[in-house]
Amino acid sequence: MIGIIDYGVGNLRNVEQAIARAGYQAFISSDISALAKAGALILPGVGAFGDAVAKLNGSGARPLLDKWAASGKPVLGICVGMQMLYEKSYEFGEHEGLGYLKGSITPFGQGSLKVPHIGWNQLVVIGDCPILKGVEDKSYAYFVHSFYAKADSPDVAAYTEYGVKAAACVNKGSLYGVQFHPEKSSKTGAKILSNFLELSL
Repeated sequence: MIGIIDYGVGNLRNVEQAIARAGYQAFISSDISALAKAGALILPGVGAFGDAVAKLNGSGARPLLDKWAASGKPVLGICVGMQMLYEKSYEFGEHEGLGYLKGSITPFGQGSLKVPHIGWNQLVVIGDCPILKGVEDKSYAYFVHSFYAKADSPDVAAYTEYGVKAAACVNKGSLYGVQFHPEKSSKTGAKILSNFLELSL
């Protein structure tokens, strides 16, 4: 079973339904003891970084995530869930993240491109990442975000270009993150979710 962490922020039902379409079972829960028994954990997230981190810390799930990050069990962060894996964010102030990945989340610069970045954009694959197995370079995924992680870290397995090179998929050990929404990214998203779910077997 795949545990989807319910901490009051996130597109939980859509993720659960995408997992079901991939042929796996998932459950949404805020019960730490139940989540601890899962084969893998998914950390979804929408909205503001600071609010999401505060709610995660208040939910009691932070110690579980810290333990999983250290033990090598698979965790997938989606959208703001990916951003929270980093050390900090400068979204409307400065906020501490989970600190599993080095780096920070910064706003897109003021330019001719519209912010937030909403819509389909290409994934440029640059790393050998298990959840990108079978995903072709320049495949399209669906993004919705105004802040991003720079694609200059060895943990970045794929980036997308939107005025800058923004991290689209990250991987460090058993930690994975995607800035886009795999549950909204058609066949590419389904393949990435399936690859991650296979890690829980």
